[in-house]
Amino acid sequence: MAKLSLKNIVGKNTPFYTVVTQLMEQLQTSARIENEKGKWIAGTEEVDAAFSHSIKIDDQEIGSVKGDEKTAVIAELLQQLVDKENEKKNLGKEVLNLYQEINVIFNFTETLTQTIDPDVIAQHTLKQAIHSVASNSGILILWDEEKKQLEIPASFGEALFNREKVQKNISLLLKIGLSGQSEIINDISILKKAGIIHEEAQSIIYAAMKVKHRIMGAIILAGKQTDQFSAGHLKLLVTLALQSSAAIESAMLYEKNIREAKEREEAMLRIHEVTKKFVPNEFIRSLGKNELTDVRLGDQAEKIVTVLFTDIRDFTTLSEKMSPEENFRFVSSFNAKLGPIIRSHHGFINQYLGDSIMAIFPNDAADALHAAIEMQQAVWKLNKERIKENKLPIRAGIGMHTGPLIMGITGDEQRLDAATISDTVNTAARIESLTKYYKAPLLLSSETLAAINGQLTFHIRNLGNVRLKGKHKLLTILECFDGNEPTEFDNKQQTLANFNTALQNYNEQKFEDAIQAFQSVLDIHPTDETALHFLHKTQKLLEEGIPANWTGAEEMLSK
Repeated sequence: MAKLSLKNIVGKNTPFYTVVTQLMEQLQTSARIENEKGKWIAGTEEVDAAFSHSIKIDDQEIGSVKGDEKTAVIAELLQQLVDKENEKKNLGKEVLNLYQEINVIFNFTETLTQTIDPDVIAQHTLKQAIHSVASNSGILILWDEEKKQLEIPASFGEALFNREKVQKNISLLLKIGLSGQSEIINDISILKKAGIIHEEAQSIIYAAMKVKHRIMGAIILAGKQTDQFSAGHLKLLVTLALQSSAAIESAMLYEKNIREAKEREEAMLRIHEVTKKFVPNEFIRSLGKNELTDVRLGDQAEKIVTVLFTDIRDFTTLSEKMSPEENFRFVSSFNAKLGPIIRSHHGFINQYLGDSIMAIFPNDAADALHAAIEMQQAVWKLNKERIKENKLPIRAGIGMHTGPLIMGITGDEQRLDAATISDTVNTAARIESLTKYYKAPLLLSSETLAAINGQLTFHIRNLGNVRLKGKHKLLTILECFDGNEPTEFDNKQQTLANFNTALQNYNEQKFEDAIQAFQSVLDIHPTDETALHFLHKTQKLLEEGIPANWTGAEEMLSK
C-alpha cells in the first residue's frame, strides 16, 4: 500500500485542492503548502512565512503550512483530512491483513485434509508457521504421555534449536511451550544458558497446541532480531497451533486405531495358526469348512480313509530308566520326527496319544503306506545314533486299515471336540497291536492293500487271517517290509517264496511241510521273528493236535 503524502491529498487534480483554495480566498490570505522536504505542493509558492504549522501522521511530519496567522485554520483542516485518510489507510491495511490471514488459514486447512500422517501434518504446520510469521527457525514439539518424553516430529529453517537439549530440558519446556500459554519472549537468556537455542537468536514466539484443554505440545519459532514478532503474529500462530492440534490428534487416533486393528488381526492370525496345530486344516476341510470358526456342534462328514497307528514298543521298560522330564522330551522328540513325514504324504495327525500317534490319510491309501515306510526308515536311522550314544534302540509298531469314518464336532455348546467315530479306527488300532504278536513292525489289512489298487509295487508278506475279539468277520493281515533295514529287507525278499509256501502249508494243515519251509526261511534269515513265530505255532499244533473247527485264522482273545 502506497505511503500517505500531502501531495496525494491537496495536490492539483485532487478532490480537496479546490476546497483548500476556496478556503484561502474566503480567509483573504495566502498560504504555502509544502511536503516534509520543503517542496511546494499547493497554495501560493512565495509567501511571508511568519507562521509555520506542521502536518503529521503518527507523530511523523509529512509537511507544513506557512503564511500569516490565518494559515492555522488551513493547517487544522489539512490535519483533519490527513487523519481521515490515515484512518482509511489503516482500516484498509487491517482488512487486507485479515483477508491474508483468512486465506492462509483456508489454504492451511486444505493442506491438512490431504494427509493422515501425524509427522507430515507437523511438518506442514511448521513450514506454514515459519512462512506466515516470518521467522528464521522453528520446531514443533509433542508430549508422549505413554513414554513420558518429548518428541520433535518437525523442525525447519536455520539450525537455531538444539534438538537433544530440547528433549532433555523437559522442566524448562513445561514453563515455555508446554505451559499451555502462548506468548512472545524477547529475553531468551535462560534458553541460551540451557543450550536449547543458538546465540544468534534474539526473540522467541510460541503457541501451545491444545485439544480439549489437554496440552499436547507447542510450536516454537525463533528470530534473529529483537522485537521480531508482533501481537498479530502471535494471534496467527495460535490459530495455526489449534488447527494443527486437532488434525494431529485425529491422525494419531486414526493411526492408533489402525495399529490396534492390525494387532488384533495379527493376534487372530496367531490364534488361528495355533488352533490349526490342535485341529488340523484337513479335518476342518473334510467337514466342508474353511476355518475353525466356521464349524458348529454336530457338523459331520463320512469319508473312506486310511487310519494309521504307530506306537513305541516296550515304552514302559524304556521309560523306567528316564525321569518324567526326560520321558517327555524323548516322546516329543520322537513325535517331532514322525509328524512331518505324515504331513509330507498328505496325511494329518488326528491325535498324539502319549507314545502313540493316530494319523488319517483321506486321499489315497498308498500315502499311508509310503509314510509308514519312511517312518520305519527314520526309526532305524535314529537307532544308529542311539547305539553310538550307548542308548537302547527304539522299536516301533505301525498298523493301518482302510474303511469308512465319520469326522465331526461333538461335545456341547461350552466345550467342542473334533472327533472320529468309526470301527475303522478301532480296527487300525488293533492291527497296530498285532505287530507285537506277529513280531512284524508294519502291518496292514487287505482292505488297505485293495485300496491301493495295484497302482504301486510294495513288498508284501501275507500273514493269514485274524479274528479280532468281539468281531465275526475275519481280517486278512499283511506285512510290508519295504521300510526294513537293507540287510533285513534283502533277506525277507530272498525268502519270500519260501515264506508264502510255508504259510500255505500251514493253512492247509500240512504242518510237517510248513515246518520244513519255515525252517528254510530261518536258515537264510535267522532273525526273522515272524517266521519263528509261525514255526513255533506249527510245531505246537503238530504236537498237541488240531482244535475243532480250526481254520488257520488266529483267534485274538484280547484286545
